[in-house]
Amino acid sequence: MNTLAERIQKLPPELQKEIEDFVQFLVEKKAIKQAKKLRQDWAGALKEFREKYTSLELQRKSLEWRGD
Repeated sequence: MNTLAERIQKLPPELQKEIEDFVQFLVEKKAIKQAKKLRQDWAGALKEFREKYTSLELQRKSLEWRGD
């Protein structure tokens, strides 16, 4: 069984470049996922509406306000 490197070496240069680009994309994608932290700076931002809306209504209103 051929290793991945051996298989890649058998490809034409333009396909080898495509593989290289794809691998770079995967590396960057993984780095972005690891770098993102869960933001919770919004926590409590809608507490003033707690008495006016149920949690479901508040969720719908927040989506409406955001334009989603």
